[in-house]
Amino acid sequence: MMENTLHGKKVAILATHGFEQSELQQPLETLVKAGATVEIVSLKKGKIKGWKDKNWGDEFEATKSIDEVKSTLYDALVLPGGVMNPDALRMNEDAVNFVADFLEEGKPLAAICHGPWTMIETGLLKDRRLTSYPSIRTDLENAGAIWEDEEVVVDNGLVTSRSPKDLPAFCRKMVEEIMEGVHD
Repeated sequence: MMENTLHGKKVAILATHGFEQSELQQPLETLVKAGATVEIVSLKKGKIKGWKDKNWGDEFEATKSIDEVKSTLYDALVLPGGVMNPDALRMNEDAVNFVADFLEEGKPLAAICHGPWTMIETGLLKDRRLTSYPSIRTDLENAGAIWEDEEVVVDNGLVTSRSPKDLPAFCRKMVEEIMEGVHD
């Protein structure tokens, strides 16, 4: 991947306690290396704790709270997985509206593993092609999505992958879609 391919791009990573650590850390490192400005947004500012190897992992600093951000401030959004993280986010109206705005605006949105769970609450997944961790397949299909068992699925700026083992392909496609910008 070329350095500075995302120079001038601003990306939000939306997460809260219990995110799968590798699914936040690897995209974050990839985006920074590509030259993007990245902000971790959470339900409130401060430290959020990852989930790693079936236990609590490292803490990351959320520099923005969901109630102080708007999609217009960012070029793209990343939704890491983990079970607790998207389950908490989808119960927060501001978080759901933030995600919905990216989908409605056609801005790149990259979600991995259980990350797409939050997107269900937007009501905007009808006929969208995506993948996820297999356990939420039925939830996504019930929301009208077309679920595919692939390493990475791209649908008009929406990038999804199944699990941490798909991170290399996920990160490559995420950067590619952010470079392309808004999708009509």
